[in-house]
Amino acid sequence: MQTNPQLNTLPPEPRSSEIDSPRQSFRSALKDILQTLILAALLYFAIDAVFARVRVLNISMQPTLVEGDVILVNKLAYKFGDMHTGDVVIFHNPNDLSEDYIKRLIGTPGDQVEIHNGTVYVNNVQLTEPYLAEPPLYDGSWTVPDDAIFVLGDNRNQSSDSHSWGFVPLEDVVGKALVVYWPPQA
Repeated sequence: MQTNPQLNTLPPEPRSSEIDSPRQSFRSALKDILQTLILAALLYFAIDAVFARVRVLNISMQPTLVEGDVILVNKLAYKFGDMHTGDVVIFHNPNDLSEDYIKRLIGTPGDQVEIHNGTVYVNNVQLTEPYLAEPPLYDGSWTVPDDAIFVLGDNRNQSSDSHSWGFVPLEDVVGKALVVYWPPQA
């Protein structure tokens, strides 16, 4: 009777270098945790360099935005793209740079903005503004300087904006509103 030598043999003993000691397992786990934390921090700061989060604190943009909405803002939108009438922009309050405002962009550098009988005109073209709470109850005419923009709230008659305090310097523009992400929209 012949015996099969492969059936009667045990696997070879592992070499001591192949066995993880508890100390090596701990070091390996710690290394993995540190790498994950560093990657998470890098991603956080990279995302934070491009996007901001802004909470709406007043009623000047109703009905488009309501108090308590949290908005994702693209901070690079105007570094690599153009501003357009109708964009919702975030900027530092020209009278208090520690405070940010959110308004609708009406006039870009060089534009002529006119408001007459509740209607807004930019460069003699009437704006279609379905987002308004109500038409403005004021009249005026402004020429936007080359280094600034003209902004108005959607709640025109309850908004502190360019019609009352003037233009927003381009250097104070934070970015373009992208989406309301809180509270979740139905």
